[in-house]
Amino acid sequence: MSKKNQHPQLTGAEIIWATLVGEGVDKVFGYPGGAILPAYDALRKFPIHHVLVRHEQGASHMADGYARASGKVGVCIATSGPGATNLVTGIATAMLDSIPIVCITGQVGSKVLGSDAFQEIDITGITLPITKHNYLVTRAEDIAPAIREAFQVACSGRPGPVLIDITKDAQQATASFNFDAAAPAPYRPHPMLRAESSSIQQAIELIHSAKKPVILAGHGITHSGAEAQVLAFAERQQIPVASTLLGLGAFPTYHPLSLGMMGMHGESWVNHAIQQADLLLAFGMRFDDRVTGNLAQYAPNAKKIHIEIDPSEINKNVRADVALIGDLKEVLELLLPLLESADYVLNQGKAAFGDGVDGNRPSTGDSGSLRQGGATGNVPRATAAWLREIKAMKGDAAVRDIINLPDNGHLYAAHVINDIWREAHAAGRADQTIIVTDVGQHQMWEAQYYKHDSPRSLITSGGLGTMGFALPAAIGAKVACPEKDVWVIAGDGGFQMTASELSTIVQEGLAINIAVINNGFLGMVRQWQEAFYEKNYAASPILSPDFVKLAGAHGIDGAHVKERKDVTPTVTKARTSGKAFLINFQVEKEDGVYPMIAPGSALHEMVRRPAKDPLLETADDK
Repeated sequence: MSKKNQHPQLTGAEIIWATLVGEGVDKVFGYPGGAILPAYDALRKFPIHHVLVRHEQGASHMADGYARASGKVGVCIATSGPGATNLVTGIATAMLDSIPIVCITGQVGSKVLGSDAFQEIDITGITLPITKHNYLVTRAEDIAPAIREAFQVACSGRPGPVLIDITKDAQQATASFNFDAAAPAPYRPHPMLRAESSSIQQAIELIHSAKKPVILAGHGITHSGAEAQVLAFAERQQIPVASTLLGLGAFPTYHPLSLGMMGMHGESWVNHAIQQADLLLAFGMRFDDRVTGNLAQYAPNAKKIHIEIDPSEINKNVRADVALIGDLKEVLELLLPLLESADYVLNQGKAAFGDGVDGNRPSTGDSGSLRQGGATGNVPRATAAWLREIKAMKGDAAVRDIINLPDNGHLYAAHVINDIWREAHAAGRADQTIIVTDVGQHQMWEAQYYKHDSPRSLITSGGLGTMGFALPAAIGAKVACPEKDVWVIAGDGGFQMTASELSTIVQEGLAINIAVINNGFLGMVRQWQEAFYEKNYAASPILSPDFVKLAGAHGIDGAHVKERKDVTPTVTKARTSGKAFLINFQVEKEDGVYPMIAPGSALHEMVRRPAKDPLLETADDK
């Protein structure tokens, strides 16, 4: 315990910061106001850097982006009333994506609680459904225990947001402070499985008997830090791996067993493989409706093994034949020694399955080979046949390589995203790049055309689908990882929702690259209107400012790009500028994301790209 946190008597405001320092916090995101001013007055005494946001929603998204990029707990601060309610969208975003953030809000004095005092709002009541837990603190001596417990709750088990509402008089009062004495009771995880348990034995039997297994890789892999264990499991058992949107990067895209993204805009061969599978192994994912399609027709012939830390997710959407409840890394470490080894060698896998989704990635040598011991042998015959069957499903769609698309004068969003990925690889910065997307068509194109080989390299709002997320979340990511290249990829609609945070970028001196995919529409809304509402584009065309001039008004350089030949040079210019840079990419207005699963349809009932579309020539999803 640091001496700077051993204070016999402090104000409640000072206790807030002293406790945060004790928890290892050195960055917070916030906006001051009346009910939280005592805390801001005390901030100068503590080694914490405060990032001043332009809107409190930005603070919660920044804390979220910080947490996703760093793996630590993100912290945001706001005042009472509208300051607190402005955090709500960001809290809900963190809740649905299981992101550990702690939100501290000021509240009116305890004596006027319930009297509708100026800027009083019941923020604990409002956020009850969208937090793992929340607190109303009215005494200075309760502040440290509440904050310490909040950190434990936020990052233990299935992570999530926690809110602490602290009255103004609690901040102004004094109390004894002892960081160690304020420690919460030890966290008690779900009882660990035993090797001889019936569930473990049932799982082993299903895995050994499966002829067409598929691993479903979710966000829980990254939360658990189980990337190496998932890789070892897939290689030893020769099981192909499909990823959820938030699972992208948890299993390297370049690996021959990587199938790509599943679900509503997932790869066609991935969805077909899931529908034809006889065993699904769900690793840290929750069977979201965007993943399953019509539940009644989802993977009808497959047994399901669900490994999940949150018991409430078991059988919530899809019935599990075997449920293994616990931390994914620990469960896999228990399973691995019990499973018969296929003694996988990377070259054998390539012979059975092909070279993976990305045929252009630099050679990785034998990094994909991981011998675990056990009997030496070739890929099991049944599994090898399954891998060949999936390879045949891919056909010409095996590689989303659009570099050879004829330049017909139109710039497509797919061009832009694929070229950002290629430029990062060419510069040797692929493993040092974080992409932060907003929500909409560009988000799905990013998932399809940017190849993520490392965890925490994609930050996006999955469960809530929050427009306006990208720019502030990217600020949080850059604050967490200043040594990495951080790219915002946002649509012209979502970008305008939080564009005021451009000034936060400048004030903090952050070198963040911003790619605005500008098609003049709320693109995903327009695509749905085209497909399901007879092209009635009601309220989806959107007028935008000159984004380069807007960036310039904030003090950020920028450029317009309308042609394919200008994409890579401008991306390189942005990445090497050493400061923030915005690129307005004027792309094709009525392009669509394909494949697409219509509402109510089964996973295999995909809408394909129209036959006359120029992008059909791109080996996209023929």
